[in-house]
Amino acid sequence: MARFESPDFYNIDAMLSDDEKNVRDTVRGFVDDHVMPVITECYEEGKFPKELIPKLAELGVLGASLPEEYGCAGMNNVAYGLINQELERGDSGVRSFVSVQSSLCMWPIYTYGSDEQKKKYLPEMAKANIIACFGLTEPDFGSNPGGLITRAEKKGKEWIINGAKMWITNGNMSDIAIVWAKTKGDDPKSIRGFIVPTKAAGFEVREQKGKGSLRASNTSELFFTDVKVGDDAMLPKAEGLKGPLSCLTQARYGITWGALGAAMACFDMAKQYSKSRIVLGKPLAQFQTTQHKLAQMALEITKGQLLSYRLGRLKDEGKMNHTQVSMAKLNNVDIALDCARVAREILGANGIMYEYHVIRHMCNLESVKTYEGTNDVHSLAIGEAITGLSAFM
Repeated sequence: MARFESPDFYNIDAMLSDDEKNVRDTVRGFVDDHVMPVITECYEEGKFPKELIPKLAELGVLGASLPEEYGCAGMNNVAYGLINQELERGDSGVRSFVSVQSSLCMWPIYTYGSDEQKKKYLPEMAKANIIACFGLTEPDFGSNPGGLITRAEKKGKEWIINGAKMWITNGNMSDIAIVWAKTKGDDPKSIRGFIVPTKAAGFEVREQKGKGSLRASNTSELFFTDVKVGDDAMLPKAEGLKGPLSCLTQARYGITWGALGAAMACFDMAKQYSKSRIVLGKPLAQFQTTQHKLAQMALEITKGQLLSYRLGRLKDEGKMNHTQVSMAKLNNVDIALDCARVAREILGANGIMYEYHVIRHMCNLESVKTYEGTNDVHSLAIGEAITGLSAFM
């Protein structure tokens, strides 16, 4: 197959700055040259391509939208979105690694951390000398994070953490974890964030095996048994659910772009394959049913591109809100999954083969659809914004 050709039916390229296009093209080349040659083997064997981590750091994509004073690239949010798009065109697991390191771990330290924490962690995280994971989801609490049962109890100048976290990306290869815990009984308003070294006594990590999705991503469970951290481990400016939920908004923003990358990869594969596959004496792409499928894929991808582009501009203007992110995340992951399924149909039996990449994207997107908020939860967030009435209570 030829190298990837990006679908751009509405010439969105013309709305991007030269810097934004350069970022996209650089990451696109990185994916073609470094991700695609190894990702099939990694997915089949169920391992994350750790050898890519220092290369991703050199590329400047870790914490890319954070200020240069902390060793980051200081890019705008559209450029950061394009990074996610291109990385997920390679694989959702590679994009997830960058998203967790950047949006779920570096961003809260930058936004809610002390000056000392920012200076200590952010430059090292940008260079991938420190890898982090985000500990919010628990075995019994996902869509209702306010119900989490992990506790942090103050004893003198120390905090004692007990509890468990589940579905944690980067878990068993992390040096620190951003852990969210209640500090006063069952009160969600008492939720605080802590920077916890993974080598702390009582901190246990177990990799989650048996996944049929995100197989090239590292996923773990975290267990805390009387884990002790000092006062300086707490993120001083984060209190209540606003802290972790705002981190999720940052990550979901990247996912809206990332899902488009997976959709674009599936569309391109289906287009290339259908033009070269001869059926009844002519290319599969010349049949009406195939053209209808490709046209619908192009339509949905174009609408998703416009959603993410506008969302990125709103974010750069400081006008983005979380329900707008919910709408883009819900829509773009849905259409990406649909594109993957239709591409699999177009490829026929070859659609289930790893060498064509479509089945890998389709399986990955089943997880992306669920994590960072299910469709049902995002729909209710949008519904509340529309009606002014909450269906959560």
